[in-house]
Amino acid sequence: KIILVMDNLNTHKPASLYKRYPADEARRIMKRLEIHYTPKHGSWLDIAEIELNVMTRQCLNRRIDNISNLRKELSAWEVERNTVAAKVNWQFRTEDARIKLNSLYPTFTTASE
Repeated sequence: KIILVMDNLNTHKPASLYKRYPADEARRIMKRLEIHYTPKHGSWLDIAEIELNVMTRQCLNRRIDNISNLRKELSAWEVERNTVAAKVNWQFRTEDARIKLNSLYPTFTTASE
């Protein structure tokens, strides 16, 4: 089984497999997948997504030949990342979020309006 976490981009759907592979092969692949989608209006805010990207670039940027070595590499990377107390340089300020995400905020009216 393969657990796949992905955003809601319109091409990130099972139908894409059927466009790329013959139906039998696409179905075979689909049976192995457990798909989870990030929230529609917040995946770019997800700090975990940023950290996974860092892990991919720093630790998984090469072939690792077996699961035991993969676990060792990931564990060593995690220890190093925690030792240096890595931080996310978050540059999206609250004021910017209120402007960009304005359509997501509820609108209230008073009884006198």
